[in-house]
Amino acid sequence: MANEAEELETFKSDMREFAEQAPAINNFLGYVESAEEPETLDRKTKELMSLAIGVVVRCEPCILWHTDAALKAGATPEEVDDALKVAVAMGGGPALAYATKAHQILLSLAE
Repeated sequence: MANEAEELETFKSDMREFAEQAPAINNFLGYVESAEEPETLDRKTKELMSLAIGVVVRCEPCILWHTDAALKAGATPEEVDDALKVAVAMGGGPALAYATKAHQILLSLAE
Protein backbone atom coordinates (compact mmCIF):
# COMPACT_ATOMS: atom_id res chain seq x y z
CA MET A 1 0.00 0.00 0.00
CA ALA A 2 2.81 2.38 -0.84
CA ASN A 3 0.50 4.46 -3.02
CA GLU A 4 -1.57 5.92 -0.17
CA ALA A 5 0.40 9.19 -0.16
CA GLU A 6 -0.11 9.57 -3.92
CA GLU A 7 -3.76 8.64 -3.63
CA LEU A 8 -4.24 11.24 -0.89
CA GLU A 9 -2.57 14.00 -2.92
CA THR A 10 -4.71 13.14 -5.97
CA PHE A 11 -7.86 13.22 -3.83
CA LYS A 12 -6.90 16.59 -2.30
CA SER A 13 -6.19 18.02 -5.75
CA ASP A 14 -9.49 16.72 -7.13
CA MET A 15 -11.38 18.14 -4.15
CA ARG A 16 -9.73 21.56 -4.53
CA GLU A 17 -10.66 21.60 -8.21
CA PHE A 18 -14.27 20.66 -7.38
CA ALA A 19 -14.46 23.34 -4.67
CA GLU A 20 -13.15 26.00 -7.05
CA GLN A 21 -16.05 25.27 -9.38
CA ALA A 22 -18.73 24.89 -6.71
CA PRO A 23 -18.97 27.77 -4.22
CA ALA A 24 -21.26 25.82 -1.88
CA ILE A 25 -18.65 23.06 -1.61
CA ASN A 26 -15.95 25.64 -0.97
CA ASN A 27 -18.10 27.15 1.80
CA PHE A 28 -18.58 23.71 3.34
CA LEU A 29 -14.82 23.10 3.28
CA GLY A 30 -14.40 26.40 5.14
CA TYR A 31 -16.78 25.16 7.80
CA VAL A 32 -14.90 21.85 8.08
CA GLU A 33 -11.61 23.70 8.51
CA SER A 34 -13.08 25.87 11.27
CA ALA A 35 -14.64 22.86 13.04
CA GLU A 36 -11.27 21.09 13.05
CA GLU A 37 -9.41 24.04 14.58
CA PRO A 38 -8.21 23.40 18.14
CA GLU A 39 -10.49 24.85 20.78
CA THR A 40 -11.57 22.73 23.73
CA LEU A 41 -10.23 19.65 21.93
CA ASP A 42 -6.81 19.67 20.32
CA ARG A 43 -6.30 18.90 16.63
CA LYS A 44 -4.94 15.40 17.30
CA THR A 45 -8.05 14.42 19.27
CA LYS A 46 -10.32 15.83 16.57
CA GLU A 47 -8.45 13.96 13.85
CA LEU A 48 -8.65 10.70 15.79
CA MET A 49 -12.39 11.26 16.23
CA SER A 50 -12.77 12.00 12.52
CA LEU A 51 -10.84 8.86 11.64
CA ALA A 52 -13.04 6.71 13.88
CA ILE A 53 -16.17 8.23 12.36
CA GLY A 54 -14.77 7.68 8.86
CA VAL A 55 -14.30 4.00 9.67
CA VAL A 56 -17.83 3.61 11.04
CA VAL A 57 -19.44 5.36 8.04
CA ARG A 58 -17.17 3.40 5.66
CA CYS A 59 -15.60 6.41 3.95
CA GLU A 60 -12.29 5.30 2.44
CA PRO A 61 -11.15 8.81 1.42
CA CYS A 62 -11.97 9.97 4.97
CA ILE A 63 -9.88 7.14 6.42
CA LEU A 64 -6.94 8.07 4.23
CA TRP A 65 -7.26 11.80 4.93
CA HIS A 66 -7.72 11.57 8.70
CA THR A 67 -5.07 8.89 9.24
CA ASP A 68 -2.57 11.21 7.59
CA ALA A 69 -3.89 14.25 9.47
CA ALA A 70 -3.80 12.43 12.81
CA LEU A 71 -0.17 11.45 12.26
CA LYS A 72 0.71 15.02 11.24
CA ALA A 73 -1.08 16.28 14.39
CA GLY A 74 1.23 14.12 16.50
CA ALA A 75 -0.78 10.94 16.99
CA THR A 76 1.28 7.83 17.53
CA PRO A 77 0.48 4.62 15.69
CA GLU A 78 -0.72 3.23 19.04
CA GLU A 79 -3.15 6.15 19.47
CA VAL A 80 -4.47 5.64 15.95
CA ASP A 81 -5.01 1.94 16.62
CA ASP A 82 -6.77 2.81 19.89
CA ALA A 83 -9.17 5.09 18.00
CA LEU A 84 -9.74 2.28 15.49
CA LYS A 85 -10.68 -0.07 18.34
CA VAL A 86 -13.34 2.40 19.50
CA ALA A 87 -14.65 2.60 15.93
CA VAL A 88 -14.98 -1.18 15.78
CA ALA A 89 -16.74 -1.22 19.16
CA MET A 90 -19.27 1.31 17.85
CA GLY A 91 -19.57 -0.04 14.30
CA GLY A 92 -19.32 -3.82 14.69
CA GLY A 93 -18.17 -6.19 11.95
CA PRO A 94 -18.31 -3.74 9.02
CA ALA A 95 -16.24 -1.27 11.03
CA LEU A 96 -13.71 -4.02 11.69
CA ALA A 97 -13.21 -4.44 7.93
CA TYR A 98 -12.61 -0.70 7.48
CA ALA A 99 -10.47 -0.47 10.62
CA THR A 100 -8.27 -3.19 9.15
CA LYS A 101 -7.91 -1.09 5.99
CA ALA A 102 -7.19 2.00 8.10
CA HIS A 103 -4.50 0.09 10.01
CA GLN A 104 -2.83 -0.86 6.73
CA ILE A 105 -2.95 2.79 5.62
CA LEU A 106 -1.41 3.75 8.99
CA LEU A 107 1.45 1.32 8.48
CA SER A 108 2.10 2.74 5.03
CA LEU A 109 1.89 6.42 6.02
CA ALA A 110 3.83 6.05 9.29
CA GLU A 111 6.93 4.77 7.45
